[in-house]
Amino acid sequence: MNNPLLIDNSLPQFSKIQIEHIESAIDVSLSKCRQAIDVALNSEGDASWDSLVAPIQAADDDLNNIWSPISHLNAVVNTDELRKTYTAALEKLTAYGTEVGQNVELYQAYKQLAEAEQFSALNQAQRKAIENELRDFTLSGVSLVEAKKKDFGLIKQRLSELTTAFANNVLDATQAWTKHITDRDNLAGIPDNTLAMFEQMAKQKDLKGYVIGLDVPSYLAVMMYADDRLLRQEVYRAYSTRASANSESSKDKDNTALIEEILLLRQQQAQLLNFNNYAELSLAKKMAKSTQEVEQFLIELTEKSKSAAKNELIEIHEFAKSRGFTESLEVWDVSYFSEKLKQQKFSISDEELRPYFPADKVVSGLFTIVKKLFGIDVAQASAEVWHTDVKFFNIEKDNKVIASFYLDMFARENKRGGAWMADCRVRYQNSKQQLQLPVAFLVCNFAPAVGDQPALLNHREVVTLFHEFGHGLHHMLTKIDVAGVSGINGVAWDAVELPSQFLENWCWDKNALKIISGHFETNEPLPESLLNNLLSAKNFQSAMQMLRQIEFSLFDLRLHKNENGTVTESVQSVLDSVRREVSVMPPPDFNKFQNSFTHVFAGGYAAGYFSYKWAEVLSSDAFSKFEEEGIFNEQTGREFLETILQCGGSEDAMTLFKKFRGRKPSIEPLLRHSGIV
Repeated sequence: MNNPLLIDNSLPQFSKIQIEHIESAIDVSLSKCRQAIDVALNSEGDASWDSLVAPIQAADDDLNNIWSPISHLNAVVNTDELRKTYTAALEKLTAYGTEVGQNVELYQAYKQLAEAEQFSALNQAQRKAIENELRDFTLSGVSLVEAKKKDFGLIKQRLSELTTAFANNVLDATQAWTKHITDRDNLAGIPDNTLAMFEQMAKQKDLKGYVIGLDVPSYLAVMMYADDRLLRQEVYRAYSTRASANSESSKDKDNTALIEEILLLRQQQAQLLNFNNYAELSLAKKMAKSTQEVEQFLIELTEKSKSAAKNELIEIHEFAKSRGFTESLEVWDVSYFSEKLKQQKFSISDEELRPYFPADKVVSGLFTIVKKLFGIDVAQASAEVWHTDVKFFNIEKDNKVIASFYLDMFARENKRGGAWMADCRVRYQNSKQQLQLPVAFLVCNFAPAVGDQPALLNHREVVTLFHEFGHGLHHMLTKIDVAGVSGINGVAWDAVELPSQFLENWCWDKNALKIISGHFETNEPLPESLLNNLLSAKNFQSAMQMLRQIEFSLFDLRLHKNENGTVTESVQSVLDSVRREVSVMPPPDFNKFQNSFTHVFAGGYAAGYFSYKWAEVLSSDAFSKFEEEGIFNEQTGREFLETILQCGGSEDAMTLFKKFRGRKPSIEPLLRHSGIV
């Protein structure tokens, strides 16, 4: 990256990030941001891109380059000391965001630029960035009277504190519960590689035998394979009551009161901006235009899926009975018997497939597939990382480095659960025509290597890896040089999942599967019989999975449509009501799913969880073009690259989709790919 046309901006030096220096570094950067705004507002002549937007964009980018690795470390190597400093710095950043968003003079300068004759001479990305800024000024309360501006700022600050506390409680609650088992017979049914992981966890705690935790690989292994029903019930209860008063291990991390206050403040925030409720405020930045449109979309999916889901549940009931199960089927039995049923119907199981998906083979195969689709090369490179498991890669096109990313795949202590992509550096060109290349953080939580055996993925984890890499490609393959609409920036939230869900489709293609699989000992390809069985099982219980996502989406939407705020009891009643309408297997009363629903109460998905299904309509329809023209058709791949991935948020998502597909999206491919129609 020593090209003189590139911004001289080195990668983060993680070992040099000292916790005691974080706040002062943020203070200095914020001071420079404020100074850039003052200079821009006091420049002579009318506001222009070069005098107004460019210097502020440059200062904001410097701030992001300082903050992004700090925020990332807080997620992947969390400590009490870092958490405390992170929270203090986040308060300052939140206050600065409110300050800028309510700066009337700055708003007027942007407005003047948007109304000036020169505006039409700006390129599409520049115009879209300015339009987005004007929208965001309004949504930040720039037009409020001074007293209400202050109220808005206090609400925003408090929400930042509450959502951070919510996420911390979930992480702590997840780590607070473990179960120590000394007798291997009590773990009958659990695969050997998972037992080895439990044994490794015990050794890390200087214990003999096995230790089960609530990290996702451990939890799912017990729910799917443990013959001991009481163990499944115990682990299910511990997982589903995390951060709640119903938890035996994390009552002190109860998120109930936080949820109540978060919802109340979001409602107040929306009403200050003259929205009826927070759901309407949330949709102001999305493709969907109204809460009615979203609800109708979710109800239509429910109606098309529920009958099939009921039949799937009946099949599980009948199968369990055929195996001598005489008790009432509970939620902690469903995954267990589903896995057994899947094995019987398709002669396949996740564990049978796992040896054929060693992590390194899957990753290299993924790189081969994206090369076929988009003409890019991915090569491992050297960079400082935060853990020995982490790898760093460059993306090249036409023998030039165009982007880079860090890959952190495995679960460990003090690392937030789940999988995600975050930006480390945003593609952006400064006023000197120097270019900063995009850099991404790609994070998963798969079971790590155990002993001499490499890390092996099940197929569900392979899909997760492809999903996150799709987000990464959206961030890294952009050709937009305006930071505010570069990569995933400025993309409507209900369209941002399009590239990620789109790339998942290659995990189900026979030719692609041959590229990403190979036995970890012999490199023998996935046998044809297993390959066919995997594809046959693609839509196994897909209707129940569809309803699960709809349940989360409707709960989130209706919770944020409450115009009077809410109280704790009504949160549960909203969830119970949605479950009666949608679910075919409602969970027990002790379940407190909402208390660990970080997407909505600590992430960016508030009144937007429906985005997963909304974007899945887009991704399924986009993929159907490849089905029509060839799964590795270079021309189709280039069109997707040029109309979706490279354009970032520079144009409306629907405009870009129609450029690629030639029409509006259809729901039919999603239902067809799900096996529901």
